[in-house]
Amino acid sequence: MSVVYLNGQFMPASEAKISPMDRGFLFGDGIYEVIPSYGGRCVGFTSHIKRLQQGLAALEIHCGLTEQDWQELVQQLMMQNGAGNLGIYLHVSRGTDTKRAHAYPKDISPTIFAYCFEIAEEPDANIDTAPRYKVITAPDLRWQRCHIKSTALLGNVMHHQQAAALGLNECILFDEHDFLTEGSSTNVFIVKDSVVVTPPLSHKILPGITRQLLLSILRQHSTLKVEERPVSKNEVLAADEVWLTSSSKEVAAVIEVNGHAIGNAKPGAVWLQAQQLFGQYKYNY
Repeated sequence: MSVVYLNGQFMPASEAKISPMDRGFLFGDGIYEVIPSYGGRCVGFTSHIKRLQQGLAALEIHCGLTEQDWQELVQQLMMQNGAGNLGIYLHVSRGTDTKRAHAYPKDISPTIFAYCFEIAEEPDANIDTAPRYKVITAPDLRWQRCHIKSTALLGNVMHHQQAAALGLNECILFDEHDFLTEGSSTNVFIVKDSVVVTPPLSHKILPGITRQLLLSILRQHSTLKVEERPVSKNEVLAADEVWLTSSSKEVAAVIEVNGHAIGNAKPGAVWLQAQQLFGQYKYNY
């Protein structure tokens, strides 16, 4: 994509420059969001911005933009980049200081950056053509504030690389008691006997917007039983279905965990219903 936004201005991507003294660069001291859009329509916009604002408040970064300001920025950015199927990346760091020091500096302005990138067509609820994900598991070694969508993603990146190095799609994480937390870049659901289960939110889990939308949609538009409760590793391995959710994947079916087939090693009937409903109602929230 050719046009980006940086600190109040739209400009060609080649002209966007950020100081190496920016705390986002030096410390990962910032918050980000990725919002999917199809044909100019954003999915979960209000929820994404609410999470962004909550993250900024947790880090005590004051950027001064309201939801309406963000909406105008995003709409303008999409228009200048063709308004096709786009992911919109929003990034706010604490800003640029004159020195590198761990304590929050005073009287600096945050760096606000946004750009678009092309994404695939909206996922299709089709068992025969749906992507089939293969994953591994690992102990969750990240920090204990995973509910904050920080730009400091090294822990997530290292876990994701564990899977990528094996040619797999994702690494599903478990805490010290072998209870499921999330994936390196996804939330995780299981299905057993047609009951949909996902771990409850905590400081160990990012409050994923797709996760939030899917729970609301299933509870309001289906007869499926939905539970938020701790999920053990044994339950994951014995599940009829395992799903990954994220803004880019929507509801993705896992067919293999640690080389162990899940269900009949293809997307299941409950997944099909969930993806159909998500596609139908995702713009309503």
